[in-house]
Amino acid sequence: MKKIVLFSLFICFSAVAFGQILPSFQFGVKGGANLSKLSSHNTFSSDNSAGYYAGVWARIGAAGIHFQPELYLSGKNTTMVSNDPAFAGQENKVKFTSLDVPLLIGTKIGAAGIGLRLNTGPVVSFILDDKQSFGAATTNIFSGDFKKQAVAWQFGAGLDLGKLGVDLRYEAGITKLGKQNYDGQRLNLFTLGLALKLF
Repeated sequence: MKKIVLFSLFICFSAVAFGQILPSFQFGVKGGANLSKLSSHNTFSSDNSAGYYAGVWARIGAAGIHFQPELYLSGKNTTMVSNDPAFAGQENKVKFTSLDVPLLIGTKIGAAGIGLRLNTGPVVSFILDDKQSFGAATTNIFSGDFKKQAVAWQFGAGLDLGKLGVDLRYEAGITKLGKQNYDGQRLNLFTLGLALKLF
């Protein structure tokens, strides 16, 4: 009897270990909100402004490690307020629309569809549009001349509950968005989203 029990336990542990080694593939959709802010070198100040993102994700993993590429359309908003006494109080509201491609490496702790995920990796953003709205007294001197591509780095955690997931991330800008020295700012943001696993 003891041998049967020991043999059964061995089979169960072997199956769990083998399942961790085999590669798995998941695919789903996701969407949520972001808070974005432009950092600068005392040229202007910027407050966190709400935006959105929506798209798809995939997850390929084995042995407790996964690679998670994503693709989503993102709307990021911010208001630049001049710190230059010559343009005191002048504002420029900027709305970015971008195609974002995070390439994340992570791990998951948990089992039976419930678990905590940790992710990190680079994000490449392709700026599709940047709409700028100036105040009545604002001149073109305070306009942003933005690049069409930016690179950032994401750090985040997620919670999976069956087919649903919740993600909270911080994204730190690496490359400067502005082409000129005075507008050489980086875009930083927080994102909170919901994910649905389709298969």
